[in-house]
Amino acid sequence: MNLETLHRAKGRGVLFITGGGSGALGQLLTVPGASRTVLDAQIPYSPGALAELLGRPPEQAASASTARNLAMVAFQRARKLDGEAGFGLGATAALATERAKAGDHRIHVALQTAGTSYLWSLTFEKGARSRAEEEAVSEALILHALRIAKRLTQEAPALALGVADVLATDHVAGEPAWQGLLLGSTAAVPQGPPLSPEAALLPGAFNPVHEGHRTMARLAAKRLGRPVAYELSVFNVDKPPLNYADLRDRLKAFGPEESVMLTHAPRFTDKAELFPRRTFVVGADTILRVGDVRYYGDSRGARDAALTRLGEREVEFLVFGRLRENRFETLADLNLPPALTQLCDGVSEAEFRSDLSSTALRRALHNP
Repeated sequence: MNLETLHRAKGRGVLFITGGGSGALGQLLTVPGASRTVLDAQIPYSPGALAELLGRPPEQAASASTARNLAMVAFQRARKLDGEAGFGLGATAALATERAKAGDHRIHVALQTAGTSYLWSLTFEKGARSRAEEEAVSEALILHALRIAKRLTQEAPALALGVADVLATDHVAGEPAWQGLLLGSTAAVPQGPPLSPEAALLPGAFNPVHEGHRTMARLAAKRLGRPVAYELSVFNVDKPPLNYADLRDRLKAFGPEESVMLTHAPRFTDKAELFPRRTFVVGADTILRVGDVRYYGDSRGARDAALTRLGEREVEFLVFGRLRENRFETLADLNLPPALTQLCDGVSEAEFRSDLSSTALRRALHNP
């Protein structure tokens, strides 16, 4: 299938490719009709450029997670440029160079649409190809992803693979309610057992959920005299929105008896609008962010107005201590704006201490 046919098919989007495989952009843009496929394309080649796109440095540049996040950021930009845009594509690779690499030669290509999250992860047989040959296969994989995006094929990619090359694929169709959360047409979707109207909420990214979270929920339920449910926002002020594979994997980690509320509520002012007169169970690091002017465009006035809205919605915070910079800090150790302090009740270190963190658990998993 030639590129003229690709361009004629319906669907435009944004592509973010970190380097390896970026020759696919040249192929696309030198064929007439490319504006019917490409709304924007960027090559965030340096670590700083990649961190700027993603909102923070990735834990690993050439990874499936980074490719998925790039695809989601690309999808969000495509929707901003054209409300009818169809896709975002992200690709990140570690291919052959003039010096030997310690890790695998690989490329991860992710595609995000309103309905589906795709991922192709290709590991090359190390030393079997030149850089140019690895580039050619990588470009072919990216172009295949675009054909999927434009609904021109549903077949596996026709790549020139060697017997020792490994191609893994993942295709997650978003449930209709999840699609509503991603597109902003749905505010909240309960998962698991029904959510009690008076339940407190423990917000988090839960990547992954761990025993520290569960201990917080258990102690909060005992202290408050009401059940505690988990709240997972598809959108986050610091990170790209969650794709459908993220949602699938994070929800799988919860037990069948645990209630989870999926939301489109990245800020606590958004959560307070959805869940007024509730108690939010948070860590000390989270409550610090609620009071930090950096999250309000460095405007003290905007921060104070947000805190006033929280008070008007009658929300409260039960604050658990967290290990920060090798020091365990509780509410009593924090310097918060008075308007926020009035909304908070603290749990002492004697009642709760956990040094577990999702970040540390992820690093241990990837570096056993």
